[in-house]
Amino acid sequence: MINNSKNLLFSIIIPVKDKNDYLIESIENCLNLSYPYYEILIFPDNSFDYSHPKVKVIPTGTIGPAEKRDMAIKYASGDILAFLDDDAYPEKHWLGHASKYFNDEDNDIAAVCGPAVTPESDGFIQQLSSEIYSSFIASGNVVFRYKPINKVFEVDDFPSVNFIIRKDCFKKVGGFGSKFWPGEDTKLCMEIVVLGKKIIYDPKILVYHHRRGEFKKHLFQIFNYSVHRGYFVKKYQKNSARLLYFLPSVFVLFLLFGAGLSFLHISIFYSFVSIIALYLILLIINSIIRFKDNKNLFISLLLMPSIFLTHIFYGAGFLKGLFARELVK
Repeated sequence: MINNSKNLLFSIIIPVKDKNDYLIESIENCLNLSYPYYEILIFPDNSFDYSHPKVKVIPTGTIGPAEKRDMAIKYASGDILAFLDDDAYPEKHWLGHASKYFNDEDNDIAAVCGPAVTPESDGFIQQLSSEIYSSFIASGNVVFRYKPINKVFEVDDFPSVNFIIRKDCFKKVGGFGSKFWPGEDTKLCMEIVVLGKKIIYDPKILVYHHRRGEFKKHLFQIFNYSVHRGYFVKKYQKNSARLLYFLPSVFVLFLLFGAGLSFLHISIFYSFVSIIALYLILLIINSIIRFKDNKNLFISLLLMPSIFLTHIFYGAGFLKGLFARELVK
């Protein structure tokens, strides 16, 4: 077990719609954590029985994940809130590694986070989705969210699938304070940074996160995320207005207009084809790099069309959100 000088109590917060197999897996792994001082609060729509002294089931009715997480302010007994998705489960020393950052009450670290890695037991499509997220050409400089890198550093935006924060700071910024889903974590992170506090990424603060089991669900998830990101560019510019998030939309517009304009002049046609060829070369290089890591030729080959479709869906969704007057929360 990771040693710490103070017996900080952690409240593990898991919002969920209904009881499911992934949730049970998550609870069981939480109950096997090496760090002993914690409680587990489950926030389902409707109540169900789970008999264990560390587990509390608190029915919420039909509300969104962000609203469920905000209920931790009322029900959590812990000094630290550890947010976890119902389809994710922690590595054994998850809280032990996190606890060292919260021993000093006066430091500027408000929250810590770490990678959400796909379990090896996940199926073929889930592993393909994992490889997409783990590819630099797909995730860019936030690839560390999906696979651990050997570095500890400060971030200003991170998903709530694996997010641990001081309860007093969470209350001070008003919690998630949003009905947005996904994307509620972007607002929370921005408020933490505005407060002058730090969010630290540590690869040892690791959870395992199941990916979507159908590729169309992967694409729908990507589209939904990107719609919110496009909208947040206008609403939360501090951690959303970045070139990385615009690039897939630029690519989509390039394909739409470039294909039409290429018929106007041979030089435009050659320029269009050259850029497409460069893109294909990058996809091939990425597949080779990922094959060296995953040793799965079929998945590595499928990465090329899969990342292309991921770029298209993200780019289209981002444009939709960018030009939306309001977003359904």
